[in-house]
Amino acid sequence: MQIRRAGPADAADVRELTRSAYAKWVPLIGREPVPMVADYERAVREHMIDLLYVGAGLAALIETVNRADHLLIENLAVAPPFQGRGYSRLLLDHAERLAASLRLPELKLYTNQQFATNIEFYSRHGFAVDREEPFMGGFKVHMSKHVTPA
Repeated sequence: MQIRRAGPADAADVRELTRSAYAKWVPLIGREPVPMVADYERAVREHMIDLLYVGAGLAALIETVNRADHLLIENLAVAPPFQGRGYSRLLLDHAERLAASLRLPELKLYTNQQFATNIEFYSRHGFAVDREEPFMGGFKVHMSKHVTPA
């Protein structure tokens, strides 16, 4: 298992993994979730995208954005063949260490209210719901977690 930072040459792989990971949500919300239509050529230049490889295969990724007072988790995606193996938790731990190393006191993320399993997952891992807001015919759930400094 290896984690490395994505670069411009990885944009297509980031897009492909993200689209496959989020495809299961399309029937639930009646549209493609935002990460499925993101501009990953731009994202690999402007955000931190860390890729998790298992053997030679790209298994998962986490996309984070350094904000002034927190680290935003923009995208956490696990390829369907690798789901259920603890890679999401491993990447959340990675993001927490990254936030601490950047001296940021908090992790933040948002997800769709209809993604109940995601909300439960984040809650089990120390995130709390901060607020909900209308978004594209549904609701966006904002969550956060305090980070212990390094």
